[in-house]
Amino acid sequence: MKPVSLVVWDWNGTLFDDVPVSIDTINELLLRHAYPPLQDTADYHSKFCFPIIQYYRNLGIDFDRTPFDAMAHEFMDIYHKKNISCGLVKGAQETLAQLKSDGISQVLISASMQQHLENQVDRFPIRPYFENLLGISDIYAQSKAHIALRFFERTGIDPQTVVFIGDSVHDYEVAAGCGAQCVLYTGGHQPAEKLAATGAPLIDSLPRLAEYCRQRGVQ
Repeated sequence: MKPVSLVVWDWNGTLFDDVPVSIDTINELLLRHAYPPLQDTADYHSKFCFPIIQYYRNLGIDFDRTPFDAMAHEFMDIYHKKNISCGLVKGAQETLAQLKSDGISQVLISASMQQHLENQVDRFPIRPYFENLLGISDIYAQSKAHIALRFFERTGIDPQTVVFIGDSVHDYEVAAGCGAQCVLYTGGHQPAEKLAATGAPLIDSLPRLAEYCRQRGVQ
C-alpha cells in the first residue's frame, strides 16, 4: 500500500453534521404527503441509501401519487431552511488542519449541488484546507462517481496514493471505482453494520483518519 498524497472528503454526514436535520426534513415531507414518518435514527439508517430515488422507495413513497422529481425539490426546499442550524462533525476542523500540517492535500467531492456545497462550506473557516470543492449539477444525488473519475483523469494523481473518507456505502463504491482506498466514518448517514459489509476500515471519530494516514506514511 503506497503512502498517502491526497484525502478525498465526503461532505454530508462526514464533515457536515446534518443527520438530525435530514431526518427532520424527510419527516416533514412524509407527513405533508400522508406517509408514515421515520420513528428514529435507527429507522432512518435502515432506509437511507444511494441513489436517493431508492431511498424514497424504501420510505414507501408511491411515485404515481407523489412523483420523485416533485418530492426531491420539496425536500431540498425544506432542508435548506433547516440546515442553517447544522455545524461541523466533532473533530472535523482539527482533522483537516492535522492532515494539512502532515503535508496531505485535500479535496471535497459531494453529491450536493455545487452552489449548495460552496454555500455550506463557506459558513465555516475551512475553505483553505481544500484544493477543490466538487459537487454535482442537479438535486437528485444519484452518484458522484463520475466527478471522482473526471478528477483523476484531469489531475493524473495515482489513485493508490489516495484515501476517500465518507459515511456511506456509496463512498466506498466511488473509491473502489477509482482504484483508491476508502475509510468509512460510522457517525453519519449509514450505520456501522452496513459500512462494515464493504470490508473498508471503519473509524468512529474523524481524528482517527489522520492517525490512519500517518500509519500509511505521507508521499
